[in-house]
Amino acid sequence: MKKFLLASSFALVLSHGLFAKEKSEELTQSRFESLTKLTQVIGTVEKYYVDDVKLQDIVDKAIKGLMQELDAHSSFLDKKSTKEMSIQTNGEFGGLGITVGMRDSALTVISPIDGTPAYEAGVKAGDIILKIDDKSTLNMTLNDAVGLMRGKPKTKIDLTVVRKGENKPIKITIIRDIIKVQSVFAKKIDGDLLYLRIASFDKKVTDKLKEIIKKHTKTKGIVLDLRNNPGGLLAQAISVTDLFVDSGVIVSQKGRDANDEEKFYAKYTNTLTDVPMVVLVNAGSASASEIVSGALQDHKRAIIVGEKTFGKGSVQAVLPIVKDRSENIKLTIAKYYLPSGRTIQAKGITPDIIAYAGKTVTEPSNEFQIKEADLKKHLEEELEKVEDKKTKKEIKSEKVKDKEKVKVEDKEEIITKEDIQNDNQINSAINILKSLIIMK
Repeated sequence: MKKFLLASSFALVLSHGLFAKEKSEELTQSRFESLTKLTQVIGTVEKYYVDDVKLQDIVDKAIKGLMQELDAHSSFLDKKSTKEMSIQTNGEFGGLGITVGMRDSALTVISPIDGTPAYEAGVKAGDIILKIDDKSTLNMTLNDAVGLMRGKPKTKIDLTVVRKGENKPIKITIIRDIIKVQSVFAKKIDGDLLYLRIASFDKKVTDKLKEIIKKHTKTKGIVLDLRNNPGGLLAQAISVTDLFVDSGVIVSQKGRDANDEEKFYAKYTNTLTDVPMVVLVNAGSASASEIVSGALQDHKRAIIVGEKTFGKGSVQAVLPIVKDRSENIKLTIAKYYLPSGRTIQAKGITPDIIAYAGKTVTEPSNEFQIKEADLKKHLEEELEKVEDKKTKKEIKSEKVKDKEKVKVEDKEEIITKEDIQNDNQINSAINILKSLIIMK
């Protein structure tokens, strides 16, 4: 019986070994046939195509086509594109100043960058680009579109866009320029609140934020504006979040293998402030800005205000395909997941409080309203008694404070009442922040 069992076990192991070997041989044969097919197509094009196309050009086009078919964010970076990407990461580059992507096969503006030609010309997040000059973007690759929009500074370009709420396409004329991105800037609100704007996550962001926060130690609350922020470096998104969160997961990423998960944690030694926060987002907030806002939301560290974000939650790695790294492929290798486990991809971040762009609703004119002070016999004597209680010393002290306030506001930029009246989302953020401070 034992001999029979041993023989059966041996036969079973042998059959498994043969099956695995056959499967491996089938895979090898399949790979060989696929590569042979690709080589044959390239050779046929080189030999019979109507125009004389060099082999290198054919291979480059094949790689571009492959990357395009994978997803909207994978792409082939030739020597020119690799150089431009490096310059952009450092915070200065040439072009219009917009970040674009493919949404439902349409060339869509993710966001215009603050202060750039596109921003000044009126390009908005969510605009669908129909034409670049006279060329239709239908079936155009993302790289080709970006290539057309780039050009020499001071040259003109026309974009024809479709915008939600508009009955017909809009033609926007833009003058190209060198784009220098001020990634971070700060303004004061009502003296004791701090407004922080991050335009993009380049490599300077965290250091600049640290500098600003350390300078404003008496701040009672922070408005962090990530509207129209197209993203940037993952490391910067993590380190920015770490300035406000003292523990727990900030973001995780999962690749092809579900068990292959990498998590990034906050460290209490990196936390700079625990004051109440409100984060502003909109449809132009994407990628790294969604990681920051989503992580702060999951940790209950900030109230998110504005409109639903773009929904780019995939991870791209730049991988070299030549020895000198002058040519690369940008390949989607994983997806981002927030601390709660939810994904950003195609879903975006839903704000805690929805606030739409536009002017603030202001108080109507009250010049025809009658108040107590307007009555003929209101209690003037009582008001005079109260006013008389102020000593000369107090009045002098108030004057000194007023002078100091003027000096501070002269040195630092402030959010004015006019700014607030013209921006409903900032107005909402400030009101919510003041409520949080009172509750705290």
